[in-house]
Amino acid sequence: MAITALGLCARCLARAQTSRSLQVDPSAFPKIRITRPPQPTVVSRHSRRQIQSQEFKPFVPPSPASLPKAAPPKTYPRTRRWTRRLLYLALGLGAVYEVGQYFLYASLTRSARTFWLGLVVATDYKINFRAHPPLADSIQALHNRNAERLFDLLRTNGGLYLKIGQAIAMQSAILPPEFQKMFSKMFDDAPQNEWKDAEKVILEDFGRTPEELFGVSFSGDPARGVVERTARASASVAQVHWARLASGEEVAIKIQKREIAQQVGWDLWTFNLVPYISERLLLETDFVNEADNSERMANLVAGEPRLRGRVYIPKVYRELSSKRVMTAEWIEGVRLWDKETLTRPWHGRWREGSPGCQGTPLNPPDRQTVAEIIRNHPLKEHLKPNRDWWKGRDGEGGLGVSLKDCMQTMVDLFSAQMFLWGWCHCDPHPGNIFIRRLPSGEPELVLIDHGLYVHMQPEFRHQYSLFWKSLMTFDNKTIGDIVRSWGINNPDFFASATLLRPYTGGDNSTSAGIKRTMSVKEQQERHYEMQQQMRKGIREMLADEKKWPRELIFIGRNMRIVQGNNQYLGAPVNRIKIMGSWASRSLVDSPDLSYRERLLNFGRHLLFKFVLFSSDVVFYSSKVAQYFGRKKNLEDDMEASMKKVAGDMGFELNHNVFEG
Repeated sequence: MAITALGLCARCLARAQTSRSLQVDPSAFPKIRITRPPQPTVVSRHSRRQIQSQEFKPFVPPSPASLPKAAPPKTYPRTRRWTRRLLYLALGLGAVYEVGQYFLYASLTRSARTFWLGLVVATDYKINFRAHPPLADSIQALHNRNAERLFDLLRTNGGLYLKIGQAIAMQSAILPPEFQKMFSKMFDDAPQNEWKDAEKVILEDFGRTPEELFGVSFSGDPARGVVERTARASASVAQVHWARLASGEEVAIKIQKREIAQQVGWDLWTFNLVPYISERLLLETDFVNEADNSERMANLVAGEPRLRGRVYIPKVYRELSSKRVMTAEWIEGVRLWDKETLTRPWHGRWREGSPGCQGTPLNPPDRQTVAEIIRNHPLKEHLKPNRDWWKGRDGEGGLGVSLKDCMQTMVDLFSAQMFLWGWCHCDPHPGNIFIRRLPSGEPELVLIDHGLYVHMQPEFRHQYSLFWKSLMTFDNKTIGDIVRSWGINNPDFFASATLLRPYTGGDNSTSAGIKRTMSVKEQQERHYEMQQQMRKGIREMLADEKKWPRELIFIGRNMRIVQGNNQYLGAPVNRIKIMGSWASRSLVDSPDLSYRERLLNFGRHLLFKFVLFSSDVVFYSSKVAQYFGRKKNLEDDMEASMKKVAGDMGFELNHNVFEG
């Protein structure tokens, strides 16, 4: 495009025209034509003006009639519906949680936690239980992490979960070693509830306060009794408080933890246990049942000359007991696991027993001293006097009793329960057994905690006695007939499980069969194959579960604990011989048999006693070896043999159930 310009630039020319001092005539300058290459035309939107040709009219809003029909507003019904549902769900879950926490004592939360863990463990084993687990380093690592999960669940949930964990621990020999090691910690003391919770239980059961019921005072009144508000012991279901009644008698008040009554039903439903086991565990939370068992056992012991004076059952105060509260005589004694205190020399007076032996009254505490302690330490009082004068001035004394006599009394007691009376205490761990010294220097065994018992019907008890007697005489035909009537297909396996040592009189069919099917493979594959064979062997042993006596579950628990106690004390007695002798003798003394049967059994018993002589030879040979420095005892030897047999059958035994 060609443009025409003056000699002066346009801006200067404009300035010159507007200036008053300079008048310039544009015609005086020549015109110069400059030709430039064409440039693109850029038109700014601001440089273009729109020309409004219409007449200006002020803005007038349109009338509603002229407007189109309004569109309906967007309501988002699906979003609102799901928001409302989530809100209702959150409110419902919150309400259920609050009800479960404050009215059901977290039963719903504990059950949900249990179901979730069961799902996790089942999925873990479903995926990884194989020779080479895809999500675990080894089968042992798989067992270890699931044992930790289960242990944490039982300890977190507490209550009856701890009791079930202890029951599993006592039968943990059939579990992998990772579970055995973890469950040995189940016997630690459980946390105790505050006194206000215990006070509520007493008020709910009796309609009276502890002061009114027991005649005690928390203000230091010397004319009334006292009670310690801090528990002396706490277990999974209850805790025990020491008290002195206004009459001067010292008692142990066993108070069920307040949450147990609400939790027990949910817990048993959650675990979905065998009905027989659920019934036993439920009875253990009924202290009226425990009082009945305690009084029945006291009468049975008093009527048996071989145990009278050697075993003591604490007195129960029925008027101060209920379904959740049991008041019994306070026991001063030494726990069975305190070997050093049991065997140290006696520093007390000659021909005098330890405090409370044979039910003698305990020397009462000084009332003025007790009142002063209550006033100065109202919440953490320790009011029970120390009665350890028999330890001497240096405190280094003991009961001076024989461990052999202690274990002899213990095995005699539980053998009589199984073979003679048919009422078997199923929780005889060392914490439930006290030892006191009689004036004669002999030990007195005190048995407490009578909540868990099983009753053996006469027919089953006679069969069980004959089974034990046949084990000692290698009467394989009788053994086979009895166990098959119980629905058990392999007498050899069951005999070893009963004796807690390998049964050498059978045909060893179980272990031999498993060995034949085992192949020599690398360690992980062999471990997996062993456990698979163990599961198969147990299924084959229980040919007919309907015939299997459920009492054997708890009888086996009893024998397992007794065996553990004997082993812990150094195997001072021949446990198997004592039990076999009681089994044979019970067939003579049982009032359920006819006189003719009892007379025939007496002749067989005399022959049986002669046969037991061989057992004594083995036992005393082991004791002689111990005397000359051998560290292991007979129970250790039997355990080692049992572990070897068990290893061939696919599982590992760990008999140290009281560790931790």
